[in-house]
Amino acid sequence: MNDPGSLWLPGLTHIPSDNCDERPPDAEVDLLVIHNISLPPGEFGGDYIEALFLNRLDPGAHPYFAEIAHLQVAAHILIRRDGSATQFVALDRRAWHAGLSSFCGREHCNDFSVGVELEGSDETPFSAAQYTSLGTVTSRIRQLFPAIRPDRIVGHADIAPGRKTDPGPLFDWDLYRRMIAEGQPDLANIRKT
Repeated sequence: MNDPGSLWLPGLTHIPSDNCDERPPDAEVDLLVIHNISLPPGEFGGDYIEALFLNRLDPGAHPYFAEIAHLQVAAHILIRRDGSATQFVALDRRAWHAGLSSFCGREHCNDFSVGVELEGSDETPFSAAQYTSLGTVTSRIRQLFPAIRPDRIVGHADIAPGRKTDPGPLFDWDLYRRMIAEGQPDLANIRKT
């Protein structure tokens, strides 16, 4: 396994993934990318996401898995439907979450970003617990990387348009941005799931 790095957030479950490497020496972390993932697509729970991030996904367990089991991917952090969070990659390392990507003319967003996956899909609203956890995780990430301003928090679709759609149309950006600005959750405005 690669050097696990040093930036592991306390209070999260830590399961180191090999799907990462060193950031370029001159890379300033100044971007946060929000994703969604569900395995199999549209289904929640189970250990398939963890298995994918750890290169242990059984291609025979579901027809879709045969298409993706060979991928070497991992986000820094995964937030489940119940709000529990698992960190797979130290924040000072480059996680392989963004793929072919560009932000403000800069290619290879993995070099300078932190990736957070929400267990979900484009067709399902996210849970109140996920927004609460995401707000907390975002605050902690921004304390470590002050260059991540609110305008540098984007969806995967923003850095890979036409290729990716996540976190999807049901992600409540207005609520999330209010939470960031106010430093606290605004749970009364979350759509119930």
